[in-house]
Amino acid sequence: MTSQVSRTTEQADGTADGTVVGEQRKPGGVKSVRRLDRVIIRFAGDSGDGMQLTGDRFTSETASFGNDLSTLPNFPAEIRAPAGTLPGVSSFQLHFADHDILTPGDAPNVLVAMNPAALKANIGDLPRGAEIIVNTDEFTKRAMQKVGYDTSPLEDGSLDGYSLHPVPLTTLTVEALKEFDLTRKEAERSKNMFALGLLSWMYHRPTEGTEKFLAQKFARKPEVMKANLAAFRAGWNFGETTEDFAVSYEIAPATTAFPVGTYRNISGNLALAYGLVTASRQADLPLFLGSYPITPASDILHELSKHKNFGVRTFQAEDEIAGIGAALGAAFGGALAVTTTSGPGVALKAETVGLAVSLELPLLVVDIQRGGPSTGLPTKTEQADLLQAMYGRNGEAPVPVIAPRTPADCFEAALEAARIALTYRTPVMLLSDGYLANGSEPWRIPELTELPDLRVQFADGPNHTLDDGTEVFWPYKRDPQTLARPWAVPGTPGLEHRIGGIEKQDGTGNISYDPANHDFMVRTRQAKIDGIEVPDVEVDDPDGARTLVLGWGSTYGPITAAVRRLRAAGEAIAQAHLRHLNPFPKNLAAVLKSYDKVVIPEMNLGQLATLIRARYLVDAHSYNQVNGMPFKAEQLAAALKEAIHD
Repeated sequence: MTSQVSRTTEQADGTADGTVVGEQRKPGGVKSVRRLDRVIIRFAGDSGDGMQLTGDRFTSETASFGNDLSTLPNFPAEIRAPAGTLPGVSSFQLHFADHDILTPGDAPNVLVAMNPAALKANIGDLPRGAEIIVNTDEFTKRAMQKVGYDTSPLEDGSLDGYSLHPVPLTTLTVEALKEFDLTRKEAERSKNMFALGLLSWMYHRPTEGTEKFLAQKFARKPEVMKANLAAFRAGWNFGETTEDFAVSYEIAPATTAFPVGTYRNISGNLALAYGLVTASRQADLPLFLGSYPITPASDILHELSKHKNFGVRTFQAEDEIAGIGAALGAAFGGALAVTTTSGPGVALKAETVGLAVSLELPLLVVDIQRGGPSTGLPTKTEQADLLQAMYGRNGEAPVPVIAPRTPADCFEAALEAARIALTYRTPVMLLSDGYLANGSEPWRIPELTELPDLRVQFADGPNHTLDDGTEVFWPYKRDPQTLARPWAVPGTPGLEHRIGGIEKQDGTGNISYDPANHDFMVRTRQAKIDGIEVPDVEVDDPDGARTLVLGWGSTYGPITAAVRRLRAAGEAIAQAHLRHLNPFPKNLAAVLKSYDKVVIPEMNLGQLATLIRARYLVDAHSYNQVNGMPFKAEQLAAALKEAIHD
C-alpha cells in the first residue's frame, strides 16, 4: 500500500468518525445517500450466528468494489460457546475507506447486535451517535437476565445517545422463508444473511459475489441455497422499503491509494500459504509441510493441502514433534521444508529446531503467535514468543527471526524466510500472530518478474582434496561468503555423510568431542547467522524528530496510524519498523543512537525492548499491552504524545 497520504487522511485513520464528503437525495425525496470517506462496521452475535461468515462476505464484496480495508475477526476459543452468554460472543469488525488505511479501526460507527449478549459485550466500544441495529426478537426477559440486564436497554433510555434501529431480524427472516420447506429453526439460521442484505443495501455493496458464493456453498442443498438467497434479498429489500433507514451511504473506491495492478482480498494465513508455494516454485524445489493442527495456524495446513498440483505435500502428524521431525527429514531429502504451529507447539519443537541448527539444513518454522502461557488464549493475539524464538533451545543454537507487518506482507515474509533458509542453510523462525493470520486487506498480486530467484545448487561431487591427492566430499566445508555448508541430497553417489545431533568435526562432519572444535563450531554457527545480509531499517522522519517509535510485526498498522494522527496535530515523531529481528539490520545501532528517546510498543511485557537495551545499551522505553487484542491507534497516539513531551 502506498505511504503517500494527505494530512486529512492521516488524521482520519484510527479516529471514531468518518468524514461526510457529500449528500444527495434520491428521486422522490424518500431516501437520501450520504457519501463518506470511510466507515467501521462490527457484526456481533453468538458463535453460532454466522458472524464470521457474514463479515467475510461483506469484506469480499467491499474488496471487489475497490475500497481499502482492514478486518478484525474476534471469536471465542470454544467450538460452540454457551449461547447467549458474554463469553460466547463472536464479532467481526471491518474498516473500509476511499483512501489508504492501516487498522480495523478503534471504534465502530455501526454495530449489528444479534442478541443482548452481543450488545452488552460491544456497547462500550461505540462512540456516542453510532448506529446500532439490534435483533429485537432475541431481547427476551430470559436472554437479557442471562447477561445482567434488569430492564430492556431498548426501552430504558440507556441507548438514547445512539442511533438505534430495532429490527425483528428473526421474524422477518422466517416470514421471508415461509414458502420453503424448512422448520422454523432452520429458517432462523438464515437471519445472518438477512442482516448481510440489509447492510449491503445501507453501504451500496455489490451483491453478485455473495449470491454466487451461496449458490456454490449450498449447491448440494438446493432448498437451503434458495432460502439463504431469499433471506439475503429480503434484507436488501427491507432496507430499500422501510422508513427506519432514511439514509444509505456510499464510500467510493480507493482509486488513488494503490499502485496499478490486480488486487484481491487476502488474510495473513492465506498470504503465507501463497508465499510458501511461490517460494518453492522460485526455488524449483518441492514444498513439504509437516504440521499438527493448532489455532491459529491450522488454516495454512488447510490451504497448502489444496495445492498438490504445485508439488506441495502436506503431512498432518500425530503431534508437534512428529510434524517438525518429518519436515526436517524432507529438508535432508532436498525439499523446501516447513512446519507451522503456534507458541505451545514451538515449545515442543524446540529440540528438533536445535537438531536443524546442528545439521545446518534449511527449515521454515512458522509460529502464528497467540495469547499464552501454556494453552492461554487460543483465539486471541499476542507477540510474546520473540524471546522463545531467539533463545528457546538448549545450547548456543542461533536462528534467524523475521516478522511480517500486515496480512498481505505475510507473502513477502514467507519469500524472505525461504531466501535466508536456502542461502544460509539454517532453520528460520517466522513470527506472525493471530491478528495478522485472521485479519485481511487488499493485496496486489505480484508480477512474475518481481519475484526473487531462490534456486539453489546442490552438491554434486567431491569438494575437498586430501594431502595425498584424493578427492573427497566434506559435508561441513563452508562457502567463504555465507558460511553455508553444501546441501547434499541422499543417494547422490560419493556424497555419503553422517548426520545427527552430536557435535561435528569442522569440515569432515565426523563426530567430535574435542573442546577446541566445539568452540570453533559454536562460534562459526553464530557467525553465519550474524553475517546474514538483511536490508537496512528504514526511518520515516520528515520533521527531524527527537523521539523514535520502533515496532515489529503486527504493531505496524496501529503504530503508523498513531504516527499519522500525531503528525496531523503538528507533533514531530519518527518511525521505524523491524522485519528482521535476528540478525538486526546493520544500521540499527546508528539509528537508535540518533534519537533522544526510543519508544517500543509491543503486545508483550517488553521483549524487543529487552533485546534492544542489551544489544545497543539504549534506554528504550517499553509500552505494553497483553489483553489479547491489537493496539488502538488513539491509545498509542496518546502514549506517544506523552513520551514526546515527557
